[in-house]
Amino acid sequence: MTVKRIVANISAPDTDKACAFYTAVFGLELVMDHGWIKTLSAGNSMTTQISLASQGGADTEVPDLSIEVDDLDAVLSRVKAAGIALEYGPASEPWGVRRFYIRDPQGTLINVLQHN
Repeated sequence: MTVKRIVANISAPDTDKACAFYTAVFGLELVMDHGWIKTLSAGNSMTTQISLASQGGADTEVPDLSIEVDDLDAVLSRVKAAGIALEYGPASEPWGVRRFYIRDPQGTLINVLQHN
């Protein structure tokens, strides 16, 4: 048996608002829309992972999602331009990542990171 895909499902009473957030901040594309569920994609192949954590590192709250990007400063600029509050960071962590936390419109805590 091979795991083919793992999908993060986020409860979003307003799927249009949620979709607008993830497309504006992360540049994701809408790939499926049934109204009650919208699926977004970066359009590339990714590693399948599940992280199990007792804390979020640096004694932070465990984030609901971790999104790795190739240009943290570009995402940070989008976040600031949109008036989205930072929950943590940006911080350079001793385990080799630079990151910050934000919340989406539903309150989902997102760890945005770039490996050094």
